[in-house]
Amino acid sequence: MRARLILIAVLAFVLGGLVAVLALPGVRDRFLPNAASVGQALVGGPFTLTDQTGRRVTDADFRGKYMLVVFGFTYCPDVCPSSLQVISAALEQLGPKADKMVPIFISVDHERDTPAQLKMYLESFHKRMVGLTGTADEIAAAAKAYRVYFKKVTDEKSTAGFTYDHSALIYLMGPDGKYVTHFSHAAGPDAIAQRLAKIL
Repeated sequence: MRARLILIAVLAFVLGGLVAVLALPGVRDRFLPNAASVGQALVGGPFTLTDQTGRRVTDADFRGKYMLVVFGFTYCPDVCPSSLQVISAALEQLGPKADKMVPIFISVDHERDTPAQLKMYLESFHKRMVGLTGTADEIAAAAKAYRVYFKKVTDEKSTAGFTYDHSALIYLMGPDGKYVTHFSHAAGPDAIAQRLAKIL
């Protein structure tokens, strides 16, 4: 009886370890570094928006280039400008390889982020940064495609009386428009540039 209990305990331990290795990405990558992932991440998709020059664009306009996509808004006090600075610095480090990429900033603030506002705001960042805005429905559709959370919230410190909570990931999309990988808001330009250099 005791031997059977020990055998059951050992089997449960081994089974639990296998589940952890297969199910948890961090553990799987550590123990099976060359294991291929199954399936495609459901991130990205079609969108129709307006750029900072007033031109209507779709996701298809960027085919053939890698896209670095980040969502935010121009009145964002910290996360958005720091993300755009990191993207700009990473692209500068890449040198000529950066020509294969289009950095894209999609606004979640349809009320204040007009094309003119985007154009003025993006002058502080990489010269090839594309700013996109649109109607509430167009922005919501793009955010849904990219699995991005955003919500308008009351903010007494803002002169407009509101701000936005939103996701802060930077998405890398391939020349075919499909998801490749993403970077966290905390990633620095060196780390991003190094990863991009390996992919490009």
